[in-house]
Amino acid sequence: MTQDNISTRAAAMTNDQGGFEAQQQTPPGSTTAMQPVPDHGEQTYVGHDRLAGLRALITGGDSGIGRAVAIAYAREGADVALSYLPEEQADAEDTAAWVEKAGRKAVLLPGDLRTKEVCEQVVKDAVDGLGGLDVLVNNAGYQMARTEGIDELRDDDLDRVFKTNLYATFWVTRAVSPHLGSGASIINTTSIQAYEPSTTMLDYAATKAGLNNFTVNLAAELGPRGIRVNAVAPGPIWTPLQPATQSAEKVEQFGGDTPLGRAGQPGEVAGAYVFLAAPAEAGYVSATVVGVTGGKPVF
Repeated sequence: MTQDNISTRAAAMTNDQGGFEAQQQTPPGSTTAMQPVPDHGEQTYVGHDRLAGLRALITGGDSGIGRAVAIAYAREGADVALSYLPEEQADAEDTAAWVEKAGRKAVLLPGDLRTKEVCEQVVKDAVDGLGGLDVLVNNAGYQMARTEGIDELRDDDLDRVFKTNLYATFWVTRAVSPHLGSGASIINTTSIQAYEPSTTMLDYAATKAGLNNFTVNLAAELGPRGIRVNAVAPGPIWTPLQPATQSAEKVEQFGGDTPLGRAGQPGEVAGAYVFLAAPAEAGYVSATVVGVTGGKPVF
């Protein structure tokens, strides 16, 4: 990436606090409605065949980090199946178009992963559509910032956060496991919230800490089969989840508390997922959490 590209990403910030102009959406949010539209690496990511011939399933693959990973994987030579909510169809089709522009196959798999049956069907359709799987990226996630204390935490919200972030990860991974052979990898999306939790996202932070534990435990279990399990812990990244789940005031300051003084773009996270999936580069890397946090520590 050139210095001009880096400067362009930094210039996407629109105020003195390192955040963005005030804006809000309803969940799950739309990419095209964001100001500015996130940078997923569409114009900057250059592949080097590091994932040539691999087949990947990416949950939450329609937008944000999932879209950036899909674009990077396709340009590295992988075919991609994208799991997403039905209401995210427009974003998913945009992502699929970028995958196909890279000359790779895209399989679209709408469905709400909060039920075991949908998780199992998504995996089946991904395997059928791609002819097998080599990489699973558990990226789908949900958060909702709260203004009240724990005594006001609604069961419906708790259920949505835990089922999206934890249950679905277990269900999808369990369904994928029989299809993975030696050399395959699983990559989970955790968060800086696992290390530096916000009181307004008590439930979300708990699920991300759980995913860190899940990553290390599963790596120990699947290591004898030659399957690597790792995670990426992003910091504040400019995705539709932010204006859809944070107040307009929070969006104005989003990312300003990092040592780098700004939020990251999805395209700045994708390289970590490429590294962890690449057999030549990360063949001896397992049970590791890679932080992409703008300088916030992950330990």
